[in-house]
Amino acid sequence: MKSDQHGLSRRGFVRGGIIGGAGLGTPALLPMISAHAADSPAAAGGTASSGAPGAAFTDQSAALTPDKTVATACQFCNSNCRLNVDLKADRILAVRGEDKDPVQQGQVCVKAELMPQLVYNTERLTRPLRRVSGEKGSPHSKFEAISWDEALRTIAEKLLALRDAGQAHTIANRTTGRLPRGTGSLVARLFAMLGSPNNTDVGPVCNDAGGNALAATFGLGNFTNGYGIDGATGKDDLSSARHYLFLGTNQTETHPVTFDYLLRGRKKTKATLTVVDPRLTPTGAVADRWVAPKPHTDFALLLAMLHHIVEEGLYDKAFVKRWVVGFDELRAHLRKHRYTPVWAAKVTGLEAATIREMAEEYATAKPAAIFCNAGISHQLGAFDTYRVATFLAAVTGNIGRPGGGCNFMHNTWPGDLHLPPLKAGVPERREALPVGPDYFAESILTGEPYRLRAVITQGNPLVSSANTTKVKKAFEQLDFYVYTGLFMEEAAYYADIILPVCSGLEMEGVYMRRDDRAIRWQEQVVDRVGESRPDWEIWIGLAHTLAELDTHRPTAEWREAFPERWMDYKELWDDFVAHTPGMGGMTRSRMQKRTEPLRWPCPTPGHPGVSTLYLDHPSWYEAAESLDAANRGKRFLTSSGKVELTTPELEKKLTVTGHSALPIFYTHPEVTGKNPTLAYSPKFVTNPINPQAVTHPVRLGVPGSDAVHRDFPLMGMTGRPSVVHFAEVTHWTPTGKQLNGIRFVQIHPDTARRAGIRDGDDIRVESPRGSVTGTALLWEGIRTDTVFVPNTFGPAQKVGDLFDDPRYEAANTLPDDRYYDNLSGQQAFKCFACRVVKA
Repeated sequence: MKSDQHGLSRRGFVRGGIIGGAGLGTPALLPMISAHAADSPAAAGGTASSGAPGAAFTDQSAALTPDKTVATACQFCNSNCRLNVDLKADRILAVRGEDKDPVQQGQVCVKAELMPQLVYNTERLTRPLRRVSGEKGSPHSKFEAISWDEALRTIAEKLLALRDAGQAHTIANRTTGRLPRGTGSLVARLFAMLGSPNNTDVGPVCNDAGGNALAATFGLGNFTNGYGIDGATGKDDLSSARHYLFLGTNQTETHPVTFDYLLRGRKKTKATLTVVDPRLTPTGAVADRWVAPKPHTDFALLLAMLHHIVEEGLYDKAFVKRWVVGFDELRAHLRKHRYTPVWAAKVTGLEAATIREMAEEYATAKPAAIFCNAGISHQLGAFDTYRVATFLAAVTGNIGRPGGGCNFMHNTWPGDLHLPPLKAGVPERREALPVGPDYFAESILTGEPYRLRAVITQGNPLVSSANTTKVKKAFEQLDFYVYTGLFMEEAAYYADIILPVCSGLEMEGVYMRRDDRAIRWQEQVVDRVGESRPDWEIWIGLAHTLAELDTHRPTAEWREAFPERWMDYKELWDDFVAHTPGMGGMTRSRMQKRTEPLRWPCPTPGHPGVSTLYLDHPSWYEAAESLDAANRGKRFLTSSGKVELTTPELEKKLTVTGHSALPIFYTHPEVTGKNPTLAYSPKFVTNPINPQAVTHPVRLGVPGSDAVHRDFPLMGMTGRPSVVHFAEVTHWTPTGKQLNGIRFVQIHPDTARRAGIRDGDDIRVESPRGSVTGTALLWEGIRTDTVFVPNTFGPAQKVGDLFDDPRYEAANTLPDDRYYDNLSGQQAFKCFACRVVKA
């Protein structure tokens, strides 16, 4: 499919360097300031320059000429755009991009203007609150303002009481991607000292499976290549690809600025782009080929591509011989199971010829890059699917080379951020809860393997967790819950204590493009709103309160473990740099001077940072050794120093959970067609991928059934509503709700016609778990057996009332939390049996 067939301009999803300028054409809520206003002659009493569109309205305006510009970072997606924020009398006038960043090239997307709307927002939480009346979860719950001292004291008393009763393991925390970098390390330290193993992160809701698969095959769980110029070689990395294979990633709307960088490179190299997605997105519209398999069948597609490449001898024989372990076993495995394109065509609904063409194009284009995102992560077989994708890159020699790689979006800091060694002793901890499926609800309701009694969250499980109805019941019964956030989101109404946090413009620190491990420094732009605090201060403050109240652990141990100076993020960052492998060169002074981010690993101040992981180059070998002395001389950071498709050690680890090193096909039981699926054992075993936790073993290859489709004939999938929204928080901005406050459920016209539904009708999507409402958007670019339900909407989002937007129940009411990836914990948001009826 050619891009000009849809008339989509790249300016449709990125904007120039000024909010309210040309581009998406949305109404500007901020004054139009020249793109170069801070440097314009007008600011110094000279002659006005033309600047950006609209500059004539503000140049030489005494009231609207900024007196200060602060460099920070956008917090809304992995593009990690630098924002230059113009201020007048400490009020934000405009937000601009960074012209000197060669990837960003001055661009931002619509979300940049939402950052100030988090600051200037009448719905912000400004003081700690305590529940005084009302049933948990009720919108009529009443809260009273309390001091920070009282709030932290209440939390500390509860945590210590549980610990002293031998119940430390019943305390849990769940982080979110919005956290300032390194907060998770503070949480982990505090939980270790309490004796709880349940300091969980957002990964199973987002993209952990990709990192797990990368680590198993190559040794590091990170996006392998970089955006922009590789400082070590001076060559362009990802924009030098000759072919892009996108699976389950709609980067036009989820990574608009970095995707625009790829498109600029594509224009030079004439690279081809294949997009795999059950629905046509703006990303598919600019592709050379858009293919629409059934939801949750990418696993079969990749196996068949791999089979074709191996059988036709299209693999890189020299690279395989020198750098790959287990290739012969892989070839025998593919033959034994007959994972041919003809087989995959029956599973996916694609033509066998199309699968062969895709395989040949990927294998023969040098270099070729694979990109994956939540469309793969949010599948039942996420880990195994990602593993097959790593095999594709490995056998074609597309790993460890610029323009290639396995570029799987991931949501954790590269390699973790390390604090100085903890001198205090820590109690022995029992096993953690299963990594998924966001197991808190199951634990609270069933007591298996034990019941949680106190939970703290940085995020909104009442919108983000699967089977929302079940999660509501669990949080109604939870003994003690602390919600931290910007607004009274759905989860806040279940809380006993509510803590107000800062938005990104109200704090300094670092922000990371988790895709290619690129970090930039962000300065604080404006004062904190009310009494809100950044998360690192909250956890350090809680540790100091524990020090005051703990009658068993000496006060000095808590205070030494959480020194007061860490309240200043600069001091905290200095300690992270000093103690984290591969970070010696990522000093704040160095990053503050840069207009573009710096990539990890970066072991010394003179090191350029690594763009291409596993590149056969001295800069990579230096970085690899800085991560672990045992890596000296290794190209790949596995035991063998090579790419490991299968080894006896890996096979033994995975067999315990029902998996194998060479993946066997299965899919979600609610995919149509009676495909092989899986069954879970009620027992628990140690999770080999996340050994701190337990998991349920599975039995693969269980025959599927179509029984559920008698009443629910369609397959539903959830995903981001549009480029406007990023998680729930953007729904609390006026522009977010103005532009995309309606939940448009995409359904094929033929399917809608059979259901008596017209474009614009109020409809209800029903699954065996419950139902949600939306507005029908008839869309020819979606499979006739599939509907797309935008997520991140929730019933507490009152900002939309201004536009008479409906208050929607969470889309995650529809998926079944029982089906999840038992290795990564990834939840299966990308397929659920459903039907669509008029509301």
